Formats: sequence, structure tokens, C-alpha cells
Amino acid sequence: MAQAVEEWYRQMPIITRSYLTAAVVTTVGCTLEIISPYHLYLNPKLVVQQYEIWRLVTNFLYFRKMDLDFLFHMFFLARYCKLLEENSFRGRTADFFYMLLFGATVLTGIVLIGGMIPYVSETFARILFLSNSLTFMMVYVWSKHNPFIHMSFLGLFTFTAAYLPWVLLGFSILVGSSTWVDLLE
Repeated sequence: MAQAVEEWYRQMPIITRSYLTAAVVTTVGCTLEIISPYHLYLNPKLVVQQYEIWRLVTNFLYFRKMDLDFLFHMFFLARYCKLLEENSFRGRTADFFYMLLFGATVLTGIVLIGGMIPYVSETFARILFLSNSLTFMMVYVWSKHNPFIHMSFLGLFTFTAAYLPWVLLGFSILVGSSTWVDLLE
């Protein structure tokens, strides 16, 4: 069993393996109170005034508490990040990294700019971590690259991959998660 997990892990492409490892280590570290989430969240004032540049990266690594939602996001990250890197970006690791960097930059920009708009700034101010949004961005990109693949959701119904982001959004609504973060991407 341990060898199978190790083999699965070693066969992951480098970007997927690195991001998955960093996300799991960061979330486990926060759960065990080795790291404080207060040192990781996106805070524009601390980035600019205190030069805490790491917050631009660490807010994409922390998935809050370790629960079923965390396991779902790790599954989506491992599966769809790997599928994108192995298929859509085969042999173009730098392009895949650039896509993730671009997506992270756009998500950060949306939150920062949204925080300056009257009437909606309070909503954007509550978005401290963009890890879920980046994961859903990868699912969205994969679904657009593979729109005709047939999928099943929890064995309940089948649909094509083009509708996967909407199915996941509906699932978030059903389980009571915040859909605002999911819609951000």
C-alpha cells in the first residue's frame, strides 16, 4: 500500500507534485498549529507596508481546516492539475507554470481591486485565501480543454465535462460552502 502511494506520488508531474505537497504541508502545519494562518492570509497592507511578500504565494497554499472539503480540493488539485500538466500542457511545463502564475495574479488582482469598490469591498475583504479559487480555476480550464468527456457526479447523474464547474458550484451550494470564493474564478 505504501509503495503504491509513493509510486503514485513520484509519477506526478513536477508542478502538480510541488503544489500538492506545499498545500498539504501548509494546511497540516496550520492544523497542528506549527504555522499560524495569520502569517499566510492575503493582506495588501502588510504586503506593501511591511514587505510581507510571501503572502502573495502562501494564500494559495492554505485550504483552511482538514475536513471533507479539504479532501475534495486535494482530489481536484491532484487530478485536474495533473491532467492539465500531462495532457494539455504536455512537454510545456513552463507554459503550465505561467498559466498558474497568470491565474493567481488575476485572482489576486480581482480581490485587491474588488476591495476598493464601494458597496462590494466588504465582501472582497472577507476573502483571505485564494487556494480554493485557484483549484476551481484549474478545474475550469481542464473542462474547457475537454468539453465532451462524459462524467458522473457521485454516481447520481452524468454530464459532459463542460458542465463540471457548474456541477461543483451546485454541490457547494448544497453542502453550504461559500460559493463567492468559487465564483471568483
